[in-house]
Amino acid sequence: MISVIDWINEAVGRAVSLLAGVFAAIIIYDVFMRYVLNAPTLWGFDLTKMIYAFYFIMLGGYTLRHQAHVKVDLLTAVMSPGLRRWVEIAGYVIFFLPFSIVFALYSWQFGLRSLAQGEKTYGAVQMPVYPIKLAMGVAALLLLIQGISELLKLILHRTDHLAPMEPGDVR
Repeated sequence: MISVIDWINEAVGRAVSLLAGVFAAIIIYDVFMRYVLNAPTLWGFDLTKMIYAFYFIMLGGYTLRHQAHVKVDLLTAVMSPGLRRWVEIAGYVIFFLPFSIVFALYSWQFGLRSLAQGEKTYGAVQMPVYPIKLAMGVAALLLLIQGISELLKLILHRTDHLAPMEPGDVR
C-alpha cells in the first residue's frame, strides 16, 4: 500500500511539474506580445493564474512524499529519534489526518458546486474555473493518502521513504 501511494504521488508530481515549462512559455509569450508587439493577449493572465493554481495545489502529496513541506522542528530537533517518531505519529493522527479529511470533503463540495454552476472567470475571455476547483478535491485526496503512507512508514519504522522513488519502483 505504501509503495502504491508513493508511486501515485511521484507520478503525479513529475507529470504536473511539466506544467512549469508551459507556464513559463505562456508568460514569455504574453510579455512578448504585450511589450514588443503592443498586442496583449486577452487570455494570458487568467490562464497563467489557473495553471499556477493547478501546479501549486497538485504538488502537495508529492511534496509530503519527499518531506519537502514546511515543518517546525524547534522541538523535535532536540528529541531522541524514538521520541521524535512518536511525536510525528501523534501529529499525523491528531492534526494532519483530521485536517486532510475535512479539506478533501469540502474541496469536493466546492468543486462540484462550481461545476454545477458552470463557473467561469470574469473578463474578456471567460474560462471555466471548475476544472481548477475540482483539482482541489483530487489534490486533497492525494495529500490525504500520502499522509496515510507517511504515517504507516513511521509506525512500521520504514526509512526508505527518505530516498527518491522513481515511477515504476516497487519497494
